[in-house]
Amino acid sequence: MPIMRLKEMRDLPQQDRNKKLGELRTEFLRLQTMIRAGGTVENPARVKQLRKTIARLLTVENEERLGISKKKTSKKKTVQRRKKK
Repeated sequence: MPIMRLKEMRDLPQQDRNKKLGELRTEFLRLQTMIRAGGTVENPARVKQLRKTIARLLTVENEERLGISKKKTSKKKTVQRRKKK
């Protein structure tokens, strides 16, 4: 399960997003340091979750900076196939 959902990220004000990004980076660096020191990590999957969440936050920031609006996508469109004769 992700740490933050994409919808939550987009709903946050920029200051809160930057604060959350700092917190996640700090936790990620702490975990990396523990791993490199040869220690054991309580939840190794957390490293991957943190990396992905940080990337998503940076993507949302970049989209906002560039003025790209991500619209909610509707349900998957079905492709109608031709009947063979």
